[in-house]
Amino acid sequence: QVQLVESGGGSVRTGGSLRLSCAASGDTYSSSCMGWFRQAPGKEREGVTSIDNGGSTRYADSVKGRFTISKDNAKNTLYLEMNSLKPEDTAMYYCAAYTVSRRYCSVGACYWRCSLESADVRYWGQGTQVTVSS
Repeated sequence: QVQLVESGGGSVRTGGSLRLSCAASGDTYSSSCMGWFRQAPGKEREGVTSIDNGGSTRYADSVKGRFTISKDNAKNTLYLEMNSLKPEDTAMYYCAAYTVSRRYCSVGACYWRCSLESADVRYWGQGTQVTVSS
């Protein structure tokens, strides 16, 4: 079992920044992938970004260049630095732990990266709300 507790959500204006944290405990070594997902009202949960044990990352196109995922293995903590926030980033943000990787291809090259599919997630945190106002 893995327990995940998010923090750091809040309300900001367009263009602002927030840093989310996710403290992991339990059998964390069983999860080779960690990620951030989000769900806006009336929409499906979507993958935002993921990171594997080697530090390889994947980002959804909508957040590339604005969001950065990182983790501190000594603290068992996952982070999401969010800059240049937009109203469309408003959602509940969830931390996730899992093991599934998928093959992604772009510009003639293919890579295995931790999945951004909600169905592949085994453990979820309770979520933290991010609200961006214009």
